[in-house]
Amino acid sequence: MEILRKTKSLCPRCLEVIPAEIVDDSGIVKIRKNCPDHGGFEDVYWSNSEHYREFSKFKKEGSKVSNPRTQMVKGCPYDCGICGEHKSHTILGIVDVTNRCNMNCPICFANANAAGYLYEPTKEQIKEMLENLRNNIPVPTPAVQFSGGEPTMRDDLPELVEIANDLGFLNVEVDTNGIRCAGDIHYLKRLKDAGTHTFYLQFDGLDDDAAVTLRGRAMKDVRKKFIENCRKVGFKSVVLVVALTKGVNDSQLGDIVNFAVENYDVVRCINIQPISFAGRASKMEVKRNRITTYDFISLMEEQTHGKLKKEYFYPVPSMVPVSRFVEVWRGEKKPVFSTHPYCGVATYIVVDGNGGYTPINEIVDIDALLTTLEGSAEKLKARSQIEFISERIYRAKKLKVKVGVIKEILKNVHNPRFRSILTDVLKKGSFDALANFHGKVIMVSCMHFMDAWNFDLERLERCVIHYSLPDGRIIPFCSYNTIHREGVEIKNAEPLAGRMPERGSTTVPVENA
Repeated sequence: MEILRKTKSLCPRCLEVIPAEIVDDSGIVKIRKNCPDHGGFEDVYWSNSEHYREFSKFKKEGSKVSNPRTQMVKGCPYDCGICGEHKSHTILGIVDVTNRCNMNCPICFANANAAGYLYEPTKEQIKEMLENLRNNIPVPTPAVQFSGGEPTMRDDLPELVEIANDLGFLNVEVDTNGIRCAGDIHYLKRLKDAGTHTFYLQFDGLDDDAAVTLRGRAMKDVRKKFIENCRKVGFKSVVLVVALTKGVNDSQLGDIVNFAVENYDVVRCINIQPISFAGRASKMEVKRNRITTYDFISLMEEQTHGKLKKEYFYPVPSMVPVSRFVEVWRGEKKPVFSTHPYCGVATYIVVDGNGGYTPINEIVDIDALLTTLEGSAEKLKARSQIEFISERIYRAKKLKVKVGVIKEILKNVHNPRFRSILTDVLKKGSFDALANFHGKVIMVSCMHFMDAWNFDLERLERCVIHYSLPDGRIIPFCSYNTIHREGVEIKNAEPLAGRMPERGSTTVPVENA
């Protein structure tokens, strides 16, 4: 057995911080830890040690938030807010707008409906939570996701979307199980017209078996109707969000890719989320049900018959060279995806319009592109510091360097159409250019959120997905759902007296779907 690195974790029983080791145990990477009060614990961290080692080279430094909201007192992860020790700025902000839901999913990490209280911030509170995200320095949070509970339980959700757009968020997303929008196309259109950019649709499989197991009810017809309604109102950015669970839906990944390709006019991304043992799912047997990111990659290669190969999936921070290049090119700070290399992976597929697709790795030499971008950023940075005789001569020299850099970068792109699209992304570095790129592809991604069993403080310190709270704190996703959520909700909640209190919202009957 080999110790790969040392970190800190949580005791799954008392949630106290304890020392932990990431070890190579006969080719399987495990996290091992010992609590003085509750004994030893072990969980699978990564299912292949060789692959784990390969990903370690993608670790990249990010940019801290220079205006942290909390002080270091008790230490990570208790001082989340964000404290000054956090190593990455917010890329995606999350705002829970209610804990009410029209479902009762057995695996809900938010434990919605079972809490016994109503957590539903007012419109004014939510505006302040959004403003807090946009006040991050040096990079205002570019994207926000309205979550819950089920956000569409609120009638005023379109107004919240409008507020987010007015505050300058470039991408406004809504999490949903699809029930209300499947049964009420007018409400769906209101959300679209208000400026919703993306729906994150709960989508655990193509049949009802997985839904009944994970969600407690059949959902196939709801999802079908939701996508049909999106098509009718001209909404073109739906993310299929899959709670991947061993023995339940892990045999459907290839079919889900095919479904996305068939519905390419509406579906822009597949986001796989291996089940996290928090909320109600904490009662499940971890050892029997744990599925890792490497498991996902292996299953995807197998179920696409080798089309989406393991090596086609890159960790999120592999994209840091893109951000750094655009920063130097544009002379302004950009969002940097400096999350931990073991947090998530992704690749892209290019749909051909005839029911088929080509992995982007067969169109673009990704390794060469990233290496060239990194070198080119340094070259441009050095050129910008050279003394010059006159502004005119300097501009001419800089333009010549830029033209040469773009030519060098595009040597790695084998498709003329993609050369044009990537040139636009790199030169403009704008949301519109990025949206144009994503309009030509489908992203296939996996984000493995942590729970108390596999909690790794080194990962947490680099988290870029953060909740914005009514008390002014901004808390990383995994620490919020593992140790902070219940306390925050109770502090800001109203007791239930036999029914859900009304606050500008109505419950949509499930049978309307």
